[in-house]
Amino acid sequence: MKQYEIVEQPIEAQPYIDYVLHPGAGAVTVFTGHVREWTQGVRTKYLAYEAYVPMAEKMLAQVGEEIEQKWPGTRVAIAHRIGQLQISDIAVAIAVSSPHRKAAYEANEYAIERIKEMVPIWKKEIWENGEEWIGDQRRSPEPKETP
Repeated sequence: MKQYEIVEQPIEAQPYIDYVLHPGAGAVTVFTGHVREWTQGVRTKYLAYEAYVPMAEKMLAQVGEEIEQKWPGTRVAIAHRIGQLQISDIAVAIAVSSPHRKAAYEANEYAIERIKEMVPIWKKEIWENGEEWIGDQRRSPEPKETP
């Protein structure tokens, strides 16, 4: 396990929690992003993620560095999975420890937003009635028919 990594195997959150936990940590927040079945009335069959791994890991580390500067005393570990993910699989895990809970919550939310903004990871949504590569994960899906 690395502090910041792109993985192809299922993600277990505990190793990332263990990585950030230390005697000075009064709080640990963990975010796990899962593949959901329904998005705005459209049923997802599965997701496929791709990444430019060396750059993605470098950018995950940059997110961690930003957090450690913005919230002193924090420790961060992030994993993002690539490949084909089924409903309920964990796509991303973020663990943040800090001396106090407020910083841990804020830093964790900051991490997922920055990941979506800047890390070169691409998601293909496969629905019952089509599929589409999603560049901006914040927009609503508009299924396109597949031939």
